Amino acid sequence: MGVDVPMTATLERASASPVGIPPAISRMVGVGTAVAGTTVSQPALLDLLGIEDPKIRSIYLNSAIGTRRLTLPEPDASGVRRPEPQGALLAKHKRLAVEMGGQALQACLKNIGASLSDLRHLCCVTSTGFLTPGLSALMIKELGIDPHCSRSDIVGMGCNAGLNALNVVAGWSAAHPGELGVVLCTEACSAAYALDGTMRTAVVNSLFGDGAAALALISDAPGQSRPGPRILKFASFLITDAIDAMRYDWDSDLGRFSFFLDPQIPYVVGANAETVVDRLLAGTGLRRRDIAQWLVHSGGKKVIDAVVVNLGLTRHDVRHTTRILRDYGNVSSGSFLFSYERLVEEGVTRPGDYGVLMTMGPGSTIETALVQW
Repeated sequence: MGVDVPMTATLERASASPVGIPPAISRMVGVGTAVAGTTVSQPALLDLLGIEDPKIRSIYLNSAIGTRRLTLPEPDASGVRRPEPQGALLAKHKRLAVEMGGQALQACLKNIGASLSDLRHLCCVTSTGFLTPGLSALMIKELGIDPHCSRSDIVGMGCNAGLNALNVVAGWSAAHPGELGVVLCTEACSAAYALDGTMRTAVVNSLFGDGAAALALISDAPGQSRPGPRILKFASFLITDAIDAMRYDWDSDLGRFSFFLDPQIPYVVGANAETVVDRLLAGTGLRRRDIAQWLVHSGGKKVIDAVVVNLGLTRHDVRHTTRILRDYGNVSSGSFLFSYERLVEEGVTRPGDYGVLMTMGPGSTIETALVQW
C-alpha cells in the first residue's frame, strides 16, 4: 500500500489482560490537527462584538477558555460587525472546512510517513454547515486524492460525531487489513455564529472555536503490529428525554440557522456518564480504576466538571481536555482528537494501558470507545 509505519518493540504489562477483552477492531496510528482564522481572547472578543451586558460578559469570562480561533465578519464603515446572511455563512464554512481539513489531513499523513496516494477511505465529519456534494468529495478534488478512494460523510450529528465516525472507519479498516482509512473532523464554528446579543446566542458564541483534526486507522494484517492504541469496543447512549436540549434549527426572526444549548446539559451529561461507561466496560473484566487514560470532549467547563464528579475522575485525568478548552474552546467533533494529539506528544502511555474516549452532543448523546496501547 505504501504506508511505512516504523515498528517499535512492545513490552508486556506485569499483569495479564482481563479475559473478557475483545479482539482489536483496528488501530489508531497517527493524528494531525489544524486551525484557521484569528486567535482571539475572551475579553478581546467581547470588545470586538461590543457586548456590555454584565450577565453576558460573565458567561464569556467564566468559561475557562483563554483563546479561540475565529473568522468573524469584518466591521462596516461604522465599526460594527453585522450578522452574515445564511448564504455567506455556508460559503465561509465551505472555504474554512476545506482549508483546515486539508491541513489536518496532510499533518496526519506526514506523522505516519504516508502520502495522499496511500489513502483508501476518507470519512469527513462536520456539523457547522451543509454541503452537497459532501466535504469528502470536495477534499478529494481539492487535494488531488485518487478519485477511486472510498468515502463517507457524517453531517449534523454534532460534537459527538467524531466517535461515530471512528466506529464507521474502524469497521471499514477491519474489513480491509493493512489499508489506510482516515477520520477527518473539520468544524468552522464561526460559520454558524449569530451576532444578535441574546442570551441564547451568548451561550454558544462564548464557547465554540474553529478547528480540524484527522486520525489515521489501519487494521494490522497477519504478522503485523504497528505502534498506536488498538480500538477494542464502542458503546453509545442516546438520552431521548433530552433530545431537544442541544439543537441547530431555523430561527425565523434571524432568517438563518442557530444553535441552542440548554443550560441543564452539563447535568444531563454528568448524570448519564456512568451508564454508558459501565456498558463500555461490561464483560471486559475492567473497572474504571483500570483506565489509565481518559480523553473526554472539551464540551465546556461545566460539562467537564460534571463528568469528572460523576465518574470519579481526577483533574489529572482530564488535563488535556481542559487545556484544549483553554487554548481552542470547544472545536466540536474534533475536540477529543486535539486532546489525543496532546497525549501522544506527552509520551506517557505504556504498553498495556487502557484508555476511554468520550464525546457528547445533540440527542442528547454520549459516545465512548475503549482502546489499549
